[in-house]
Amino acid sequence: MKSNKKDSSRRSFIKKAALGSTVLSTTPTILAASYKQNLELTRTYESSSFTINDQINLALIGTGIQGIYDTKSALEVSGVKLVAACDLYMGRLDRAKELWGDDIFITRDYRQILERKDIDAVIIATPDHWHKQITIDALKAGKHVYCEKPMVQQWEDGQAIITAQKSTGKVCQIGSQGMSSLGNEKAKQLYADGAIGDIVMLDFYNDRYSAEGAWQYPIPPDANKKTVDFETFLGTAPKTPFELKRFFRWRNYQDYGTGVAGDLFVHAFSTLNHVIDSHGPNRAQATGGLRFWKDGRDVPDVSITLYDYPKTDTHAAFNAAFRINFIAGSGGGGGFKLIGTEGEMEIGQNSVKLKRSKLNLIPQGYSLISFTEETQKKINAGYEAQNLNNRASQLSTGETTWHAPKDYKGGHYDHFYNFFQAIRGKGKIVQNPTFGLRAAGAALLANESYYNKKAVNWDPDNMKII
Repeated sequence: MKSNKKDSSRRSFIKKAALGSTVLSTTPTILAASYKQNLELTRTYESSSFTINDQINLALIGTGIQGIYDTKSALEVSGVKLVAACDLYMGRLDRAKELWGDDIFITRDYRQILERKDIDAVIIATPDHWHKQITIDALKAGKHVYCEKPMVQQWEDGQAIITAQKSTGKVCQIGSQGMSSLGNEKAKQLYADGAIGDIVMLDFYNDRYSAEGAWQYPIPPDANKKTVDFETFLGTAPKTPFELKRFFRWRNYQDYGTGVAGDLFVHAFSTLNHVIDSHGPNRAQATGGLRFWKDGRDVPDVSITLYDYPKTDTHAAFNAAFRINFIAGSGGGGGFKLIGTEGEMEIGQNSVKLKRSKLNLIPQGYSLISFTEETQKKINAGYEAQNLNNRASQLSTGETTWHAPKDYKGGHYDHFYNFFQAIRGKGKIVQNPTFGLRAAGAALLANESYYNKKAVNWDPDNMKII
């Protein structure tokens, strides 16, 4: 049985669409048999100025690619200053000074960052296998934490972070940067309004066609045993001889990363679970393989995983298909589409496209051909009497695209704005450790299934494999 709340939402959405209310904007295009329109999303930010005593002092732990992009976005938020950076490769510390000034404190030991009393918050953008330890250490040291996704390398490690955050009371935001975007916000509103009816399927894919896109990152010419602290990098991972590929291309190895699931699936799960208010799937079945990038990596470059979501108070039971291809001859691209019984939403950080189509319930010539002319007339008359294709359903069909304005600062900025507002006591974060574990755990099911060659069952409420 469908919940009364969802039934009411769908009726409300159809009524608003037919009347041309604020959900779908102006009336003229709505009055046609179908509509097509473009609307602009808006967002306002609190206007504040901060003195040097009010600013949030930030440190970066892991000054690699994502760490730099994270910090650039964080520093766009008013009242934030970078005071320290940590990395195990000296060249990245030189880059930090080049970007943010010679006066920042640099170190190859993250513990020196946590010891400093002038640091309020840290960004943790290290390889995945270091997330748990540094996050817990930072929280216990009294720092607010922004931890890059996936929150953990192994789902079993998540509860320790949840416990540490609760016991310290510090803010801990997990960094799937699209989470706070205008696109996600609008999609969540539309779904709650019943815009697509009951969800039936999620279709997510990410195609890439470049060495860089397949994580073959450049190795700097000055990298050697003196400039790279390889032993510390290994941490709890198995001991192995010094190898620069493992350090600079760590995503390619199970010992340090989480493959395409932890790097890319987790973004999709964050958005999906947020938009439909879900705790996640309860079953996964994965397949794939290493088809092209045979460069020493031990993770697949093609991955397809099917997920089952159980029925809950906020959504019907549905299926989700996740696909990654790192050797897509088409040239690359991606998509994230929620498909429901009454429409579909294509969701991006900067836009949402809603399509609503008319479900034809009346048989056409294809199925009528096997009946006599007289019987066909009787069948048609019976369907016409039921008035299945009424005017209300026709008025609510069409396409609307909501898009961010040209001066939109982006989902990455919004995620950090949300983080710093929470630190200042002006709101709650959108991706706490419990949410982060549910997103990471769901993504990591793909690895569990792929490497064990069997379907995996997951308890989305208690966040554990069963």
